[in-house]
Amino acid sequence: MNLINYLSSSIVFWMAWIIIPLIMEIIPAVWEALVLLRKGFVKNDNNISDFPEITVIIPVYNSASTLYGCLESIYLSSYPNDKIKIMLVNNQGIDNSFQIYRQCQNEFKDLSLLWLNAKQGKSKALNLALFNSEGKYIIHIDSDGKLHRDALKNVVTRFELNSDIHCMTGSVLTDPELIESTNGFLMRMLRRIEFCEYCQAFFAGRNFQSEMDSIYTLSGAFSAFRKSTILKTQLYNTDTICEDTHVTFQIKKILKKKVFLCENALFFVDPIESFNKLYTQRQRWQRGEIEVAHMFMDRNLFADKGLFSNHALRFLIYDHTFAFPRMIWYFALICLIFMNYSLQLVAGSLVLILFLYILSAFLFYFDVLLLLKQFRELRQYYMKKWYAVALLPIFNFIVFWIRFAGIINSIKSDSSWRTKTLTDEWKGLTKVLYSDFAYISKFIEKMKSRYNNE
Repeated sequence: MNLINYLSSSIVFWMAWIIIPLIMEIIPAVWEALVLLRKGFVKNDNNISDFPEITVIIPVYNSASTLYGCLESIYLSSYPNDKIKIMLVNNQGIDNSFQIYRQCQNEFKDLSLLWLNAKQGKSKALNLALFNSEGKYIIHIDSDGKLHRDALKNVVTRFELNSDIHCMTGSVLTDPELIESTNGFLMRMLRRIEFCEYCQAFFAGRNFQSEMDSIYTLSGAFSAFRKSTILKTQLYNTDTICEDTHVTFQIKKILKKKVFLCENALFFVDPIESFNKLYTQRQRWQRGEIEVAHMFMDRNLFADKGLFSNHALRFLIYDHTFAFPRMIWYFALICLIFMNYSLQLVAGSLVLILFLYILSAFLFYFDVLLLLKQFRELRQYYMKKWYAVALLPIFNFIVFWIRFAGIINSIKSDSSWRTKTLTDEWKGLTKVLYSDFAYISKFIEKMKSRYNNE
């Protein structure tokens, strides 16, 4: 009888505690890794000899510190400079970005550079440039990053060799040189982990989504379109901070086109500046996803497919709706100890779950190494950061709570580029706690005074 009770309680424990992450995250991760393993052995695109004209759009907002490096990366790219038209669209910035533009005009004489002024807002800047764009393809990049030398050539080659591809997102990574020049061990480690996260997010996550036609959002930092396709959309929406997600939904839901990843078109952005920046950035991404989904829910565009065939709906349920049971599930850990489960059993289960997450992270690690085979230096850098891959599950756990805060904040306030940092949140919390305790203290003093007939 004791044996039956022990077995039944153990089964209930493992079913409740292990099976949820196993089914929801670890088994799908193993499946994704195996699918991508096959893609890692596929040969790269053939070369093309006739390069079409393209327009590169760069929104500019106080970008003086990064603009030169961005334009230099285009100038040094393997794509013919005489086939590139660059539009810099200033959206009410107030620094000396225009002087940087003039400097680049003088130094990069082979490039066609055009300066435009738009109203405030990235979407308005992008739309103004789209109206004035020329060429067969439109490439949009942010001003705070640098293109890999072959990025433009690779993305255009992919378009030219595949007439059914209308829209692609490039692969965005943080800059290894800036990571290694970081002062301070902890910040440098955070940036290395972030680099591994970006590698796995694009080469594994979005790569798999591209295979399954389930990419939820184009990268706002680097995306590419056939001009004939992007001009058939309603262009970039000015009512959301996540205009890249909105245009992705337009292409998929209105134009019924697929969105792909061009995994060999790389764009390097600055690593995260601080933990406060990480907190605001991930919250903004999360809130933007919800906001755009809500806009399309209102238009009943999710009703065209069922749950199993609607990737966007499944993504939302998994990433947002399941966030609440996941939160409860984490807190349930404490309750297990009060339900007569031994501390050793609970701690052992945590170690087992962590081990499974690390195992899935390393499956993606090997996939990424395969997919980076044409970028030797980058591949070696990533290979040497294996220890950061082992820390990814802990990083992802922290990011989950940041994104969860984004979900909560999206409920009680409108979206904005300016959101509270972690420091602001902490100050707000301490202010509320101080106010509440001050009230309790006053109440106690008042009761004492009455009791002593003062």
